[in-house]
Amino acid sequence: MNWKPNSAALCVLALIACSSETRVGHAGTTDDPWVIGMSQCNLGEPWRVQMDADVRAAAQSHDNLRVIFKDAQNESLTQRAQVEEFVEQGVDLIIISPKEAAPLTRPVAEAYQRGIPVIVLDRAVQGDQFTTFIGADNVRIGREAGRWIRERLGGVGKIVELKGLMTSVPGQDRNQGFLQGLELEHNPGLEIVFTGEMQWLEPNARREMESALTTNAEIDVVYAHNDPGAHGAWLAARAVGRENEMLFVGIDALPHEGQQYVAQGIMDATFLYPTGGAEAIDVALQILNGNEVPKLTVLGTRLFTPENVGDGGEPIETEIEEEHQ
Repeated sequence: MNWKPNSAALCVLALIACSSETRVGHAGTTDDPWVIGMSQCNLGEPWRVQMDADVRAAAQSHDNLRVIFKDAQNESLTQRAQVEEFVEQGVDLIIISPKEAAPLTRPVAEAYQRGIPVIVLDRAVQGDQFTTFIGADNVRIGREAGRWIRERLGGVGKIVELKGLMTSVPGQDRNQGFLQGLELEHNPGLEIVFTGEMQWLEPNARREMESALTTNAEIDVVYAHNDPGAHGAWLAARAVGRENEMLFVGIDALPHEGQQYVAQGIMDATFLYPTGGAEAIDVALQILNGNEVPKLTVLGTRLFTPENVGDGGEPIETEIEEEHQ
């Protein structure tokens, strides 16, 4: 089972993470800075580009740190090789944002067992052979999106859901939470009339939305698992003159993307999915300085609407809860 921030493992927030053996690396000085290896699963998504930028910006303020960035180009085998290369290079710490859990569980565990701290960022690996996990609660974010849509529609309306990648944990969680937030069993007036899998990509979302528009004369809201998906849906609706008939809701809320779409009136709401890049560097420094860190850090979210986007959105408190199956 994937180790997810919405799972029962939240109960172990107080547990202390540490590597399984002690090793000697760089001194962590200006002359001999600590070396961090950062493996990003792909840089084809704006959100992941932002994650690397956040890591880089946070690291640049510490002259005793050096980060080596690698792009796995959406290939798990490539990312596995990157982790193995970092180990052979003798880096002091690894940050990885995995493409998939299963193929990367073993190389992460092997690095951890060799005494290299590993921070798993955003997407989890299996088991507990890593130093710490940092990420947002996708179930919670999906549930907040469903709740917002249910309340905005007054419990009556026709919905299109454009899913990310349903073989990925975030896609599964955002769908699961969304259904929880809609409370369809108590709101029979809400109906999901179309679902499509757009694999996080705007062109795919546009094609899926074209199909939804062809088969549904009435659509009240589009919920996309990310903001590029919501924007792609809006473009498809605009092409046939129907963009003003429905609401568009997404997830990510990057300042130059989702927040801008809301400010421009293209989207009606977006929920922040924090990259965790800055937090990863903060935690890395704690680890490298010999301090204890939590096994799990759950990042909060914010809601952005036309009413609050200019004020930085509205914070939504993180809930610690049992895993929903």
